[in-house]
Amino acid sequence: MAAVRIPTSFFGIPFGLAGMGNTWNVAGRAGAVPVWIGSALLALAALTWLVVVVAYAAHALPRPRTLVGDLVDPIAGSFASLAVITPMLLAAQGVVPHHMGVGRILVDVFLLLTLVYGGWITGQWIYGRLDIDQINPGYFLPTVAGGLIASAAASAVGQRTLATIMLGLGLVCWLVLGSLILNRLFVRPMLPAPLVPTLAIEVAPSAVAGLALFARNGGRIDVWVMLVSGYGLLLVLAQIRLLPLYLRLRFGPSFWAFTFSWSAVATVTLHWITDGEPSGHRVYTYLVLAAISALIGGIAVRSVVEAARGRFLPRPAPPAS
Repeated sequence: MAAVRIPTSFFGIPFGLAGMGNTWNVAGRAGAVPVWIGSALLALAALTWLVVVVAYAAHALPRPRTLVGDLVDPIAGSFASLAVITPMLLAAQGVVPHHMGVGRILVDVFLLLTLVYGGWITGQWIYGRLDIDQINPGYFLPTVAGGLIASAAASAVGQRTLATIMLGLGLVCWLVLGSLILNRLFVRPMLPAPLVPTLAIEVAPSAVAGLALFARNGGRIDVWVMLVSGYGLLLVLAQIRLLPLYLRLRFGPSFWAFTFSWSAVATVTLHWITDGEPSGHRVYTYLVLAAISALIGGIAVRSVVEAARGRFLPRPAPPAS
């Protein structure tokens, strides 16, 4: 029986679960909820990442053309980066608190892989043929998300110089790619339906930049956090106008694009609540946790239901005659 082809977008599933685990981790460190909940979610994300990697490799490795085709594809190539970004996040959040030595090794290995892949795909975008209508917010993933998450991970293991370097990489790529992506979204036709959920990724760069800054400054709200959060607030509000578009979509794997993006917003919101401690801050914390858990939990449950109905995984290609 031939292995089922797993699209690179499936790497967004453990990425989203890792984001939710990070959100609960922040709430746990603030004493609002038991710490074990965040740890359990990170463990689930790690297991899911392993399953997706093995399933993808079972189909792609015996077929080198499939693997190469995904890496050079203008759409699939961006999502492939999550195969190395997710374990870097998991190592920083799930391993470092328990064993710094092992966590540092894992962070450094996957940070290097993230950097190499980010450089390679940037070169591919320059070298390969790229149509402006193929550009979508998923292009933020390899270098913007990769660089900013790498910065936060390096801070977690005490490598401040490396954290600053990766912060610079992520921020500059955000400025460059953000302009290019918004130009495509403003002046060209709407994205095809399977890519419309990637519009949610627009809220992620400012939120992840905020998390990288919080990781460097010890969780304080400083002027840099305020600057990136202001732009983030604009993009969060812009999503309200996109709700009619989202509600018309048919459910599919691309809905996992909502998960990490909004978990990053939820996590940076918890940092603001924890540092500012407004009146009723515990209530706000629980509301944020309830909202992000309902969103990601709902997408996860629907994914399982659709998979059970045979409508989530791509259909296998017919055998050659």
